[in-house]
Amino acid sequence: MSVDLSFYRSRTSQRLRAEGRAEGRVEGRIEGRTEGLFEGRVEGRVEGRVEEVIDKTLRLLEARGIDIPDSAREHMQTCTDLDVLDRWFDRAISAADIHEVLAE
Repeated sequence: MSVDLSFYRSRTSQRLRAEGRAEGRVEGRIEGRTEGLFEGRVEGRVEGRVEEVIDKTLRLLEARGIDIPDSAREHMQTCTDLDVLDRWFDRAISAADIHEVLAE
């Protein structure tokens, strides 16, 4: 028994496949942009939180009169781990010097 498959090579069939592919690309682009925007917002919030904690920790130490050498300041400003930054902030509240704040 033979099956006529010529329909799958017809112009109509080719046009429908092309339309489906084009529609799929558009949907994929929209979905990709949406995911990208969401991820960008999340990253931006995290970066903003990191900068905020660093700034507040440095301001707290300065207000308490604790000397912050340039090397320690740079070390703090390059840290991106919020857990570490929060720990440093907590220590800055009562630490006697910068070494107590940055101790591992």
